[in-house]
Amino acid sequence: MPDAPRPTLLFVVTEDWYFRSHRLPTARAARDAGFDVAVACRVVNDGAAIAAEGFRVIPLPWQRGSFNPLRALGDIRRLARLYRRERPTIIHHIAVKPTVLGGFALFLAGFPRGLGDTRVVATLAGLGLGLSGRGAKASLGRVLLRCALNAAGWRRGHALVVQNGDDAALLASGRPRPPAARLIRGSGVDLAHYEELAEPLGPVTCAQVSRMLTLKGVEDLVAAVRLARARGVDLRLILAGAPDPDSPAAIPEATLRAWNDEAGIEWLGAVSDVRSVWARAHIAVLASRGGEGVPKSLLEAASCGRAIVATDVPGSREVAVDGRNALLAPPGDPAALADALARLAQDAPLRRRLSLASRAVVDPEFGEAEVGRRMRDLYLGLVTPVPMVR
Repeated sequence: MPDAPRPTLLFVVTEDWYFRSHRLPTARAARDAGFDVAVACRVVNDGAAIAAEGFRVIPLPWQRGSFNPLRALGDIRRLARLYRRERPTIIHHIAVKPTVLGGFALFLAGFPRGLGDTRVVATLAGLGLGLSGRGAKASLGRVLLRCALNAAGWRRGHALVVQNGDDAALLASGRPRPPAARLIRGSGVDLAHYEELAEPLGPVTCAQVSRMLTLKGVEDLVAAVRLARARGVDLRLILAGAPDPDSPAAIPEATLRAWNDEAGIEWLGAVSDVRSVWARAHIAVLASRGGEGVPKSLLEAASCGRAIVATDVPGSREVAVDGRNALLAPPGDPAALADALARLAQDAPLRRRLSLASRAVVDPEFGEAEVGRRMRDLYLGLVTPVPMVR
């Protein structure tokens, strides 16, 4: 008898770089469990690297920027055609945009009747500032998200995954009520690659690794470091991350270059191996204004054994635990951020105590192996029996 066909898993994600950076551990775990994996995304620079893993890459013409209803309708129709053509065993939407548009595409494709036994997973890797706020616009956005989650009979054996409990509670607090969410914290960090590092010598240096966006609080962090230095604290700042001109929250490159010219501030641009940043920095910072899932930059920093200063927002506080390995400050408050940074810069014993605790926060719960195992078990639970590859 011929071998049974392998089950297929289709990831739907906006950007190829994001999939390569955040979702390879999950995709590898699924591949090793017997799935044929395909990735539908906007292909810019990382399509070849994804294909080299043995995953089929399907280009999608996503466009970033402000919401355009006509463009969104076109994206929904393209996704519906893709789903009818591919008829995968599992469709996994990653993040808010693919979840919303993909949910309505499933409805258009006649799901579930028109897609047979296809199962659907959605991972909300943070709600973003647009959905996590308190205003009318954020509330409307959450209603649309809940509608998308329910558009195709979502409760019939599918899965919603969130990365922190705050997002689960926020989604469950309104109507239409979404399916119960499963908590799988983060996208996985390579604990072998990001080993604990000795604290560097020289002036105390803090660093933020992120895209250079206002929503990441980069402007707040620069203002905080200026305040601390004005008080006489010899604190240095490293910013590591590329400008992102396609984002409406982009910080202009001219501004980044001007900051780089200031005393005590260094902008590195994109860094291929952020271990080089944590080797130079005493303190990891993420001044995010909100909307995080579980920030991978903080997971990497904690794995390297760095004390953390972060804003007290959902997602960040999953890995930056106030008083254990981190000091937290309110979002959008440079003065409070400056106080926390100055305290750690001037209190070496406290800084070292927080640093020593950081690795234990992430190991093993946030490691690639653990996150990959949980996602693999979720997939297998949806489609069992599945042939196992050893």
